[in-house]
Amino acid sequence: MARLFGTDGVRGLANRELTANLALSLAQAAAAVLTQGRHAEEVRTAHRRPVAVIARDPRVSGEFLAAAVAAGLASSGVDVQDAGVIPTPALAYLINSIRADFGVMVSASHNPAPDNGIKFFSFGGTKLPDLVEDRIESFLHKPTLAPIGGDVGRIRRFADAEDRYVVHLLGSLPNRLEGLHVVVDCAHGAAAGVAPDAFRGAGARVTVVGAEPDGLNINDGVGSTHLDHVRAAVLRHGADVGIAHDGDADRCLAVDATGGVVDGDIIMAILAVSMKERGTLTNDTLVTTVMSNLGLKRAMAEHGIRVIETRVGDRYVLEELNEHGLALGGEQSGHIIMAEYATTGDGVLAGLHLVAEMARTGKTLAELARVMRVYPQVLTNVRGVRHTQVHESEVVSRAVVAAEAELGDSGRVLLRPSGTEPMVRVMVEASEQDVAEHHAAVLADVVRAELG
Repeated sequence: MARLFGTDGVRGLANRELTANLALSLAQAAAAVLTQGRHAEEVRTAHRRPVAVIARDPRVSGEFLAAAVAAGLASSGVDVQDAGVIPTPALAYLINSIRADFGVMVSASHNPAPDNGIKFFSFGGTKLPDLVEDRIESFLHKPTLAPIGGDVGRIRRFADAEDRYVVHLLGSLPNRLEGLHVVVDCAHGAAAGVAPDAFRGAGARVTVVGAEPDGLNINDGVGSTHLDHVRAAVLRHGADVGIAHDGDADRCLAVDATGGVVDGDIIMAILAVSMKERGTLTNDTLVTTVMSNLGLKRAMAEHGIRVIETRVGDRYVLEELNEHGLALGGEQSGHIIMAEYATTGDGVLAGLHLVAEMARTGKTLAELARVMRVYPQVLTNVRGVRHTQVHESEVVSRAVVAAEAELGDSGRVLLRPSGTEPMVRVMVEASEQDVAEHHAAVLADVVRAELG
């Protein structure tokens, strides 16, 4: 049987795979699991009910799914603080800020409006490890908590959720943003209520796009997955920089004044070098995933910064940051974790600090981006293959070794099975685009022939 939880919570087509009944049951199961353990014992000793913060992005299905989650929690004896529409990292911050016992975010991030998802955060505002998610899934088939009378939970509005988060963001900045014109693309998503206020509060001149969510237009031609919109706005208004978020604002990509794209790898490189200069990059170390560009690793070596690589997923980056007490990590997709201020990827936080570095140095974003050379990267999805056997095939292994030998130090190869469908991702980096394309095509053909 397939695992219910994916790489970032439970996702599916709302009202088909992800129903109100499933949301209710997941909340009840999570209440049973997340109100156990040492912290839960402290709650019982204090003679209070557990507290959970819930939030959602503005997609229309979030209204009934969040209501189902709140009902499941309250019926299990959990007091609910409903923060409404806020970014995922805002929820994580609020859980930690008010010392709530856990939290629930209803969002499908960068997915289109018909999809939705449910992800859980533990005490402290961190994502759950796989083992805890599996335990929640196992509790879907067990009796639920069913208190009565005064032991049932209460549902209340978290009235100042947005204000608390914006104050937190502004308090993290090393300097203000006066003199810079920023276009902020909110993807018609959860950033619409906080990102413009945060950039204005930091002193920037702000032009806002993609900030009219209607429940159906989230990520529709806007945001970090559709950069043409923010690029056009930057060029039209003569802005210094464009910052683009995804639907739940845990990602940040940027566009410079000429329309050039600055992805998560480049943002990490800029922030890492700045933090090292200012003495805030713990152990002079950056955490990235295996999908980050080879150019990032080489640029960091030139600046005396060590790189640790993890599996794909910001939860794995965070685990590495926490294990070693490190300060900065993230993904090429724009999930940037600044561990001093956030417990998950925070797009608004990263965007603010990127623009703050422009203000601090007086350099344009294009100038800052020269810190690393982006190697051509070709990603080919080979569908319909027996992906679980990709690392067991001698023929595929020999093809990979041959490609790596030809590339030498000027490139690399990565074969990564999909965790959700029968597919293998073939990624090749090289110093030249045509070389990367050639090796990616050859390896894709080998995978298809051997495992299809």
